[in-house]
Amino acid sequence: MRADAVRNRAKVLDAARAAFAAEGLAVPLDEIARRAGVGAGTVYRHFPTKEALFEAVIADRLLALAGDAESRLADDGVDAGEAFFGFFFALIEDAEAKADLAEALMAAGVHLQPETRHAAGRLTGGFSRLLERAQRAGAVRGDVTVTELHALVVGAMAAEKRAAGEPGKMTRIIADGLRA
Repeated sequence: MRADAVRNRAKVLDAARAAFAAEGLAVPLDEIARRAGVGAGTVYRHFPTKEALFEAVIADRLLALAGDAESRLADDGVDAGEAFFGFFFALIEDAEAKADLAEALMAAGVHLQPETRHAAGRLTGGFSRLLERAQRAGAVRGDVTVTELHALVVGAMAAEKRAAGEPGKMTRIIADGLRA
């Protein structure tokens, strides 16, 4: 892609991310184009349907999370438990909007494209390696699997939404249960 096309695609993704978070799938593509400062044709050239744009937003978020996990793995100066729990807390703290987007995507009947499945696989792989490393270091219980960890993340997100008390408290309780 030409440099201007890359910039326009990024502007559209940024505008779509904000619009979908605020208004859900109901926001028209023309409104996203207006917010991005581009013409509607530019949006349609990059994303032929609203669902394709929506999924691109999700794939972009998953890739950013995967990059975060991978950078924590690459930082040899950080304790394995600290890296794991730092990512665990960051994932849940930032997950409410992602969960809403993912839920809306599934409700809209959109089937995940290979790009999104790849991004999700990278995220799962990074999270799994963080878990394994923290378990080897004795910071996390050895009997927790990555599948169980995913369920705990979803549970922590639900608990944080329902808890009326101190933000993050439910996640800290769950994290305490993960400690060796």
